[in-house]
Amino acid sequence: MAIAIHFHWQLDVSNAFLHGFLEEEVFMEQLKGFVNETTPDYVCKLHKSLYDLKQALKAWFHRLSQLIKLGFQESINDYFLFALHIAKVRIFVLIYVDDILVTRSNSSAITTLIRHMQSIFHVKDFGYLSYFLGVEADRSSQGLHLR
Repeated sequence: MAIAIHFHWQLDVSNAFLHGFLEEEVFMEQLKGFVNETTPDYVCKLHKSLYDLKQALKAWFHRLSQLIKLGFQESINDYFLFALHIAKVRIFVLIYVDDILVTRSNSSAITTLIRHMQSIFHVKDFGYLSYFLGVEADRSSQGLHLR
């Protein structure tokens, strides 16, 4: 997080758990108010994850971790930290559920990454880091401050 405050960018993926694909078969009852009157005993087979499913976080993280296919490497110390090192470009991506911190050594590289993510997910780009996991980050003339 200290690195991210220096070269900081904050993203949020809207409806993150809805982007996860399920690896196993999951069925659910028809929702009240949406029951098909001709087949009220039928159940729905889910293809994508929903909030409150046991599999939701795993499915979402698996989908997001496809960043590895872009050349990112998963940290051996923190499974939610991904790093990309190509020549003089360094990008770090820290994931906490649907909140994402991105830091980089090259601003055009981060723009490319954000555009790629926006082509897959609905990503809110909050720009410079200001608040993450209960920690407020401020930049002032005296330096960087965390509260």
